[in-house]
Amino acid sequence: MNSITVTNLSKAYKHFPNRWHRLAEWFLPNAGKKHHLRWVLRDVNFTVGPGEAVGVMGVNGAGKSTLLKMICGTTQPTAGQVQMHGRVAALLELGMGFHPDFTGRQNILMSGQLLGYGTEHLVDLMPDIEAFAEIGDYIDQPVRVYSSGMQVRLAFSVATAIRPDILIVDEALAVGDAYFQAKCFKRISQFKNEGTTLLLVSHSPTDIVKHCERAILLKEGRMAMDGTARAVSNRYLDELFGKREKQEINEFQDGSPIEPQAESSGQIEKNLLESGSDLYHTRPGYRKEEHRWGQGGAVIVDYLISSDGAHYPARIESNATTRFVFKVRFDGAFDNVVPGFLIKTLEGIFLYGTNSLLSGKDRGEISVKKGETRLFVFVMPVSLNEGHYLLSFGISSENPGSELVPLDRRYDSILIHVGRYTQFWGITDLNAKFETISPHAEGN
Repeated sequence: MNSITVTNLSKAYKHFPNRWHRLAEWFLPNAGKKHHLRWVLRDVNFTVGPGEAVGVMGVNGAGKSTLLKMICGTTQPTAGQVQMHGRVAALLELGMGFHPDFTGRQNILMSGQLLGYGTEHLVDLMPDIEAFAEIGDYIDQPVRVYSSGMQVRLAFSVATAIRPDILIVDEALAVGDAYFQAKCFKRISQFKNEGTTLLLVSHSPTDIVKHCERAILLKEGRMAMDGTARAVSNRYLDELFGKREKQEINEFQDGSPIEPQAESSGQIEKNLLESGSDLYHTRPGYRKEEHRWGQGGAVIVDYLISSDGAHYPARIESNATTRFVFKVRFDGAFDNVVPGFLIKTLEGIFLYGTNSLLSGKDRGEISVKKGETRLFVFVMPVSLNEGHYLLSFGISSENPGSELVPLDRRYDSILIHVGRYTQFWGITDLNAKFETISPHAEGN
């Protein structure tokens, strides 16, 4: 018997053109319908077996939260049905219905009763709940003074005070700090080993791959994929910012599309160089919020990122050697140009920057003619932790006084995702090696 069975599940909300149509439908029922249905979920079907861990992924607005609310019974479906077998604990929203004017301890009693626990049982569980939440004296303060992280701590502690048959978590843990997230996932892993079924919604591919064997991808309210956690995570990254339509990504000036994965890096770079089109803004990962500046004379018109045999990869594996190629069209002649590269965190922290003067093999001058087009390539291992990062390309000219004059700089113009299944603390991987030495090693 499956723990969760979802059959033809659909949800629609009434949409009125304006408030007067809503009033007319209420007070003039014989006048006919004044609304149309806006479907947020259509014909979703899947099952989750006992003890199985399944992730649910999708971009914002895909229908993930609506799906979980219907599974939990807090929202009724327009069509279809959900069957559940076993006791359910759900953490769908921040605070899990806590009353802001009551203390944490009072909210534990109320929320626990909603989960089906008796008052005496909750009193017995109170010390364990307090110890897991680790909010100290705030347990006796009104919830309205809690931070969002403290609310998550208390909510998760109550929901998992007793191992449920089915545990449903909807992105709420993302609010907590890294320490508490690790603590929560340790408890989730323990529950999984003891037979709990897990349904987890997360925007983190790493969390889905680490904690789920299988995943479901929702797209525009429909199931787009049901497969292994890793395969669905990669597809989700493609949907998020990786791939676009082949014709849009890989169409050169002559109109002939190519499939990047089918060609070598050398061939696709040759095609990139020969194309006369400005396709920079059509490439996967491009950010229209880029900051572009420079005095002119050169234009960065295209780029290519290649890693592990894939071009424009939705996910770059940490420490994988990656080629960052950008194309420049020169509208003037220059005795020496200097291409540059920069990578930053989403918060704007500079992680690494270099240029041809610093990283070039011979560090010789690069002279260009008017009308000439060049490709510039930086190759490096992306030794970063899991996360999203911003790339910048730039082209400058060097004056006789060694002053760099920016011609075209496209800052924060590309978003990349670096994946890593084994985490470390911080941002940059310094590839530390560990060993232990026994005090009696030499004597042996």
